[in-house]
Amino acid sequence: MKSNIIGLDQEKSTKLVNELNLLLANFQVYYQNVRGLHWNIKGKNFFQLHVKFEEFYTDAQEKVDLIAERILTLQGTPLHTFSDYSKIASVSVGKNISNDNEAVQLVVTSISELLKIERSILNLADEAEDEGTNSMMSDFIAEQEKTLWMMNAWLG
Repeated sequence: MKSNIIGLDQEKSTKLVNELNLLLANFQVYYQNVRGLHWNIKGKNFFQLHVKFEEFYTDAQEKVDLIAERILTLQGTPLHTFSDYSKIASVSVGKNISNDNEAVQLVVTSISELLKIERSILNLADEAEDEGTNSMMSDFIAEQEKTLWMMNAWLG
C-alpha cells in the first residue's frame, strides 16, 4: 500500500480528493447563491433574511477554505475555476431571487444537496481511516442539519 504524507492509503485519498472537489464546487455555487440572496432579498422579511444570508455566505466562505485545505492535505489539487465548478456542481443556481419563500427554499434544497455529498464523503473517509476528513464532515453535517430544520420551520 502506498501512503500519502499523512500516512493514509494514496488510492483511497485520491477518491476522497475527487469527492471533496465535488463538495468544493457545490459549496462555491451555494456561496454565490446566498451572496445573491443577501443582495437581492426584498419584502417584509428583508431585515431578518438579509442578516441570515450574510451569516450563511460567511460560513460557506470558511467551509470552502477548509475543504480546499483538506484537499491539499490529502495531496490533491483543489478546483479553483468557475468553469470547473459549473461542470460538476449539482446545487441549483439561483438567479435574481428576491422573494423570501423562494430564497429560503433555495437554501433548503442547496443544503440538502450538500448533505448528500458530505454523507458520501463521510463513508469514504471512514473506509480510508481518515479521521481528519471524517471529523470535518461530521461537523458540517451536524451544523447543516440544524440549519435545514430551522429553514424548514421558517417555511412552515
